[in-house]
Amino acid sequence: MLDGWVRPRIDPMLDRIAAVLARRGVSANAITIGAFAVGLAAAAAIAGGAYLAGLILLLASRLGDGLDGAVARIGGKSDLGGYLDIVLDFAFYGAIPMAFVLADPAANAVAGAVLLVAFYVNGSSFLAYAVMAERRKMETSARGQKSLFFTTGLAEASETILFFAAFCLFPQWFAALAYAFAALTFYTAISRVVLAWRTLR
Repeated sequence: MLDGWVRPRIDPMLDRIAAVLARRGVSANAITIGAFAVGLAAAAAIAGGAYLAGLILLLASRLGDGLDGAVARIGGKSDLGGYLDIVLDFAFYGAIPMAFVLADPAANAVAGAVLLVAFYVNGSSFLAYAVMAERRKMETSARGQKSLFFTTGLAEASETILFFAAFCLFPQWFAALAYAFAALTFYTAISRVVLAWRTLR
């Protein structure tokens, strides 16, 4: 939901950084993989109870996630790049809740499991719709140029980053925040199923 407001405000900065990286020969795929590695470091820090370090690494990882697309727009998008981006994004999204479960299983296991199920359902609704949209030659630019058909929703990247940051700042509230975010994520998945029902029949 917030991505449509955030992207026009951060894209100019990302484009400037991306131009420097592209001139130095840094590829979009290298940034994607590097951002994921930093994301895994964030998860490791969180699992070890170093929540502030986890937050800093998490934000650095998401900066890289924004930069890979900007570099790809300069050097040319590729199917492999789009594939790596979405797969590693989903892996990162799963790693952070799992890290909080590992940090305090007694308090966080159930809420973390519910959130991971919500991510699983939402991710499948997103990717399945993208496949069907590709088959029908549908196009959208709702979130800029993407490698696959991108359906919007209540819970998108901006909301995910905000909730992950809140998890790190208020780890004692992880369960309540995770249940709230799971509800938003389930709503997004259900709304996408309704969209598919109306569009693909």
